[in-house]
Formats: sequence, structure tokens, C-alpha cells
Amino acid sequence: MISDPDNDNARDEPMVFIVIAKAYETEGGEPVDLHVLVSAPDDDTAVRATLNALSEEGFLEADLDQIGMITGAPDEEPHASAYQGALEGEVAIIRFN
Repeated sequence: MISDPDNDNARDEPMVFIVIAKAYETEGGEPVDLHVLVSAPDDDTAVRATLNALSEEGFLEADLDQIGMITGAPDEEPHASAYQGALEGEVAIIRFN
């Protein structure tokens, strides 16, 4: 029996997802545009981690618009340091408003 499958799709580095969202700090208030970077084994886990982090930061509601995987370290701030934080296990939230 083979214990380690031979899979060409295996990644050497952790998967870092970016979630593009709008979140609300007050009921009926203006939305805050956000990018959330999180390291996770799959997109479902990334979404759960994003929603938990936004809740911990005091957001009452969030609309997750898009999710994707970042394939390389960004060159420009604030995404470069957020990417590094995600690699270290943090959920990095970038606010645009």
C-alpha cells in the first residue's frame, strides 16, 4: 500500500487566500471595503477564518464578494506585510475606508 500519494498538485508552501469583502460595523451603517489574507488548507476554512476574524474585530455583518489564492508574495504594501502575517498564522485584515 502506498502511504504518500504521488501528486503533482502538492504545494511546497502554505496556501494563502485573499477574500474581498464589505463589512459593517453598525447596523444600517456604511460598508467598509476590506481585503483579508489568511493561510488555510482550503477555501471553506479560509471563509470561516475570515468571518471569525471580522466578528472578533467588531464587525456585525459581512458580504464576501470574492475569494482567490495568492500564488506569490505581493511586492507592495499593505498586501506584502499582510501576506507575511498570513504565512505566520495571522488573519490579516486590510481596511480601505
